[in-house]
Amino acid sequence: TDGSIMVLNDSTIQVDQATHAEIRISLATSFNGYNHDPFKDGKDEKNIASQTLKSAVKYNYALLLSRHKSDYSQLYNRVKFQLTTPLQSGDTYTRLKSFTTDASDLGLISLYFNFGRYLLISSSRTDGIPINLQGLWNESVRPPWSSNYTVNINTEMNYWPIETSNLSELHLPLLQFIKGLSVTGSNTAKNYYDCGGWACHHNTDIWAMSNPVGAYGSGDPNWANWQMGGVWLSTHLWEHYRYTLDKTFLLKDAYPLMKGAALFCLNYLTEDNNGKLVTAPSTSPENIYITDKNYKGATSYGSTADLAMIRELFGAVMKASDILKKDGLFKDSIEVALNKLYPYQISGDGRLQEWYHDWKDNEVTHRHLSHLFGVYPGSSITQDKPELFEAAKNSLLRRTNNGTGWSISWKVAMWARLFDSNKAYDALLKLLHYYPATKNEITVSGGGTYPNLLDAHPPFQIDGNFGGVAGITEMLMQSHEDFINILPALPDQWPAGSISGIKARGNITINLAWADGKLQKASFMGKQNSIQKVKYKGQIHTVNLMANKWVTLKL
Repeated sequence: TDGSIMVLNDSTIQVDQATHAEIRISLATSFNGYNHDPFKDGKDEKNIASQTLKSAVKYNYALLLSRHKSDYSQLYNRVKFQLTTPLQSGDTYTRLKSFTTDASDLGLISLYFNFGRYLLISSSRTDGIPINLQGLWNESVRPPWSSNYTVNINTEMNYWPIETSNLSELHLPLLQFIKGLSVTGSNTAKNYYDCGGWACHHNTDIWAMSNPVGAYGSGDPNWANWQMGGVWLSTHLWEHYRYTLDKTFLLKDAYPLMKGAALFCLNYLTEDNNGKLVTAPSTSPENIYITDKNYKGATSYGSTADLAMIRELFGAVMKASDILKKDGLFKDSIEVALNKLYPYQISGDGRLQEWYHDWKDNEVTHRHLSHLFGVYPGSSITQDKPELFEAAKNSLLRRTNNGTGWSISWKVAMWARLFDSNKAYDALLKLLHYYPATKNEITVSGGGTYPNLLDAHPPFQIDGNFGGVAGITEMLMQSHEDFINILPALPDQWPAGSISGIKARGNITINLAWADGKLQKASFMGKQNSIQKVKYKGQIHTVNLMANKWVTLKL
């Protein structure tokens, strides 16, 4: 409104002696799909950016803000979460810093949960382009790990809360992206392994890269040689169906992609000396073993992580085949292979074994928990398998609740699935540990949360935010077994609260309220008539759901 504006160079504009300044920035890209040259066959990024800016000039700031609130609120207001606690004053920075030493401000936890959903809404709205490592909030021209997709945990973690927090349609950018990955991945499967189907390694990008990466062949095998990316990603296709029951999506989109990933596994698996099927070569993402002869290595055969992911995918393909009533012979071949997979092993000291052999870990507290995939996000290790359930607990105890931000958030969900509310809450407190914004060096010595509530890996990665949202939901509701489990890992520190609008598998919406640590009300609404089993404090109840009508559980 006053003062002066000066362009100092091509990257700096100086505003001097102004009392008010309004800055509008419009960004666009020539990117036009993974299989199009952005120079020869790209979009006109300058024109797109210019036209967007011209359109925005028609609205003043107050109206633009109002439009933004209206847009995201349609999605955001589906879920409400509150822990009943006296309201705390002060800015977020002060509250977070205080929370690190005094966790009485439970409102910060609900704020963190709600903020995570807002970040999801803001960063998963572009067709075919999933949330990357930094979401939309990268500050660098060359960001850490190039803002790519690391699919040996981080990309998947970004989407863990998407279905449970009632944002199912925002899953589509990832699910659409998998289609392109299956095209490039079919070349990778054939050229690298002489296998059918499709495969993806630990890292990909908007060009749907699927081959091993790392400095033109110099990548360390403990991450570069992991070929289960397509397997893990394909479980998201099945989960989207389980939450939506969209049979058209299952038939046209999900099943063909899942089948392709499963075909790769069928071709890739090989028999060990006992006739059991294993992956070879095989790694446990980014971890190192020590053999009984003191050899340190990364590659072997039959890692627990590989086989857990394959179990999850094979089970999904078989169920999808039954639902769609197709590919019976393929389903039979999957079932035969599933029954021949090398089974879970328990180590001599009672842990779920991470490697084919009972080897030691080079790093006991390693940040990756891939061998526990069957606990979460998978579902092959549950309370009805008590020995494996206990072994998984022992493995997680050994890893500790410390680690990088995203690793800690994974542990929140893991402990919730293992019904240890105290350990889940301890991990959540560590996730919300204040981490100063001035420390921006790349390190994996420990994580937490920056003053703006973004996840500290460090450096910043957004996956920890989303993993935290997913973990909190798992503490309050689970539906991965054949029943809905209510308040399965409610910590003593949350005596009263409510959450409404969350989703269970089967397209069931749930409202919960509790006081004095006990469930006060649980209401359910499905999209179709069904009989639903609900578990609370170890007791199974039956709820008769009527399409689009709320039904309250009678305790």
